[in-house]
Amino acid sequence: MMLRASTAKRYLVGPPTSAPVIPSKATPKRQSLFRELPAERRVALLTKLIGANRDTRALFIQRMVARGGGFRAVTLQSWAPAKLAAEVVRLNAQTAEDELDLLHALYVSVEPQIQEAFLQAAGVKAEGAVIDESLTAPFADEDGVRRGAATVLERFGDDGKHYLRTIAHYNAAAWPGITAIVAD
Repeated sequence: MMLRASTAKRYLVGPPTSAPVIPSKATPKRQSLFRELPAERRVALLTKLIGANRDTRALFIQRMVARGGGFRAVTLQSWAPAKLAAEVVRLNAQTAEDELDLLHALYVSVEPQIQEAFLQAAGVKAEGAVIDESLTAPFADEDGVRRGAATVLERFGDDGKHYLRTIAHYNAAAWPGITAIVAD
C-alpha cells in the first residue's frame, strides 16, 4: 500500500469536507491523533507499511535525513523495517499529512474492522471499510451516526473512541452529530 492517498480513495470514511481546525495561539495545542496511539501500535503500523511498500520506505527515509542528526540515506536504507519504524516513531519524524495518511491506512487497510462495523451499523453502502464511490456527504443521517458510534464504542472500547474522534476531527461535516458524540 502506498502511503499517499489518491483523491479517488475514501478518506477516513469519506473525502474531507472541511479542513481540520488549526489551533490559534490562544487555543492550547493538542497532541495529534496519530501520536495518541500507543508507540507500539504506531511502530507496528509503520513497520507493516514500510515493509510492504518501497515508496513509503523512501518517504520516511527522506523524513529522517531531513531532520538532521547524522542520519544518512544509505545507512537508513539498510535498516530492517522494524528498526526504521521505531526510529521514525521515536523522533516523531512524520508530518501532519503523513499522520493523516497513516490514520487512513490504519482504519481502512491495516485494521479495517472498526470502520467496517461503523459503516454497517450506520447503514452506509460500503465494500469492507471503503465507502461506495457513488455516495456523497453526508453519508448517513444523525441516527445512523449514533448507531454506528454506539456499535464501535461497545465492540472496540478505547480504540473505537479514538476512531470516532479521528473522523470527527478530519471529516465531521460528513457525519451529522459526530462532534457531539465524541464530546460526551
